[in-house]
Amino acid sequence: MDKFVVSMATLRFISGSLEIAAALLMLKLAQVDKALAVNSLLAFVGPTVLILTTSIGLIGVADKLSWGKMAWIFFGVSCLLIGILKK
Repeated sequence: MDKFVVSMATLRFISGSLEIAAALLMLKLAQVDKALAVNSLLAFVGPTVLILTTSIGLIGVADKLSWGKMAWIFFGVSCLLIGILKK
C-alpha cells in the first residue's frame, strides 16, 4: 500500500476520532458555554488536517504534476482556507 495514502488516511482517521471525542465531551459537559469552547478548538483542527493531508498528497504526486498544475492546486487550497478562516 502507498505510504502517502496510508499517511493521509491516518490523519483523517485521527481527525474523525477527535470530532467524535469532542462530541462526547460536549454531551458530558452538558453546558452550552463549555460545548462552544470545545467546538472552537475543533475549528483549528479542520483546516490543519486539510493542509497536512493536502501537503502529503501533493508530495506523493509531485513528480507526476507540472509546476502549473501545482500552482492551480495551491491556489484552490488557498481559496478554501480563506473561505473557511475568514470572518
